[in-house]
Amino acid sequence: MHRLRQRLGIEFPLLQAPMAGVQGHRLAAAVSHAGGLGALPCAMLSADALRAEVQALRVHDKGPYNLNFFCHPPPPAQPARLQAWREYLRDDYRALDLDPGQIVTQSERRPFDADTAGVLETLQPPVISFHFGLPAPDLLARLRHWPCTIIASATTVDEACWLQQRGVDAIIAQGAEAGGHRGMFLTDEVSTQMGLFALLPQICAAVDVPVIAAGGIADADGVAAAIALGAAGVQVGTAYLLCPEADTSELHRQALASDAARQTAISNVFTGRPARGIVNHAMRAWGPLNPAVPDFPLAAAVSAPLRQAAEARGSSDYSAHWAGESAARCRPIPAAILTRELARGFPD
Repeated sequence: MHRLRQRLGIEFPLLQAPMAGVQGHRLAAAVSHAGGLGALPCAMLSADALRAEVQALRVHDKGPYNLNFFCHPPPPAQPARLQAWREYLRDDYRALDLDPGQIVTQSERRPFDADTAGVLETLQPPVISFHFGLPAPDLLARLRHWPCTIIASATTVDEACWLQQRGVDAIIAQGAEAGGHRGMFLTDEVSTQMGLFALLPQICAAVDVPVIAAGGIADADGVAAAIALGAAGVQVGTAYLLCPEADTSELHRQALASDAARQTAISNVFTGRPARGIVNHAMRAWGPLNPAVPDFPLAAAVSAPLRQAAEARGSSDYSAHWAGESAARCRPIPAAILTRELARGFPD
């Protein structure tokens, strides 16, 4: 634990999970200022937006921070599959008076590439993390030209060993309880994904680098349990969603504060990749897991018109409200207070 804390240069080995679409520099700065490690989700940011977010973060807090990126393989062109999925959703389009052929322009989820590496060479962030594996070796090597810590997520022991062999400095053990996209990259079998407290000790026994526990941790007791099972630190995301510094939408906040938050599921129907969120009409009607869904991230463009139309009417029926299994325990408190409360779970 002390090894990770010293490497990251933070007071507590507590990482705020990067959550695209629901947070930016304000939440990251608040967590870093309180002694943890704030994170920026960067997969949906242009180069200019990335620079602006990092600049704003540095203005609000001078401490370390984490920039997170996706490493998914770009999907092949699949017009027939996209059209078939639109046909599958035709009744939903009609119910909202929409044209099934409507195309919505939205922020692209981009895998880490050479252009992004070039931006980071100028920014030189202290911590960089990856989801869905790692970038190509030549890109990874470019990130070693300045002192930075490289972290990546594993959902299985095999993935953790694969990451260690490629030189990561720490590994996030992502239990099945975690909200948002599964970081899986050596398997696509959701049914074998383990819960955190089964996965964590197995990964700790298999690798020599620090292991960070993620999934369902919402209070100091959860932190203490993860540390007792061998974690060097923890990563927490869902618990921060109701903090005032988060950019969580009003509909998402309402869902988190309602009985709906008691039921989450892993579903691929929104983006094409398995991700845990609050169960709603779309998950029930189309999935939660459907093999006909177009590949990640193409599927999001098909359901986006439904989401936008429903949200305009005050409905979350087609919204991907990502949240972990502890979603019902979210509280609307400042991020600094939550960070300090979670930190009580670390030994003195």
